[in-house]
Amino acid sequence: MPSWQGKSKGSKFGYSCFVFLLKHGGVWPAYLLLRFVAFYYFAFSWSSSAPIYRYFRTKIGFGRWRSLLSLYRNYYIFGQTLIDKVVVMADMANPFTFEFEGEHYLREMVSGGKGGILLSAHLGNWEVAGHLFKRLETRINIVMFDGEHQRIKEYLSGVTGDRNMNIIVIKDDLSHIYAINDALSNQEMVCMHADRFLPGNKTITIPFLGQDARFPMGPFLLAATFRVPVSVVFAFKESATHYHFYATEPRQYHGRRNEGVETALQEFGRQVEEKVHRYPVQWFNYYDFWE
Repeated sequence: MPSWQGKSKGSKFGYSCFVFLLKHGGVWPAYLLLRFVAFYYFAFSWSSSAPIYRYFRTKIGFGRWRSLLSLYRNYYIFGQTLIDKVVVMADMANPFTFEFEGEHYLREMVSGGKGGILLSAHLGNWEVAGHLFKRLETRINIVMFDGEHQRIKEYLSGVTGDRNMNIIVIKDDLSHIYAINDALSNQEMVCMHADRFLPGNKTITIPFLGQDARFPMGPFLLAATFRVPVSVVFAFKESATHYHFYATEPRQYHGRRNEGVETALQEFGRQVEEKVHRYPVQWFNYYDFWE
């Protein structure tokens, strides 16, 4: 069973240090401090380092030394994506540039008047392209696990301020299903990651990077049940200040529900595999994804 428990590492003090640097010096001082933080995790957090190291060795095929170097780069780029996310969400002055590939697909989904589902994975940093959603001029609903410590969430919400987005928290009472249904019934967009699950969740298994891996059934069951357009979206950091955003052509999954679920998952898996091979260092699942 994957060891991920729906929680992220970090402390309120750590977030406040980086936000202070961002406010008074911009991203470059924050990136400098991040080099030391990344080295700390690289040297002392073997519980998260071991799965990523094995991923580089057995799934990507890197040698031992390249895998170690990539492990450090993975931590460093992951830290950058967290910093960049705060900067963009808070509308701070920044040097970032963006290239949008497939934006017209998302506009077609909005103009189609059916709403839609945007699927992504913990690969890259698609949230940092959130200002694109403003240009779409439609309500965006973000589905997420309520795994962050409450004090950290409150602190970050104070920094980033209100956005024209709605957060749908996944709960044991399944109330999030009704919230998603309401959003799609109102022709709104629903965004969710489709690569993680908590113990007890229903899963479906497909070959992924040469070995069977389990994915949560929920996102793909929603796609097959509601039969709204579905696009897979990513954003990858191609340099310190440049992001490349991708959105696939929307698909609708008809036919019998089980068949639709399997088709949606297989197409999602192919998209993620292709991007993993192109951006292997930006895989951010810090547990044994194939266990």
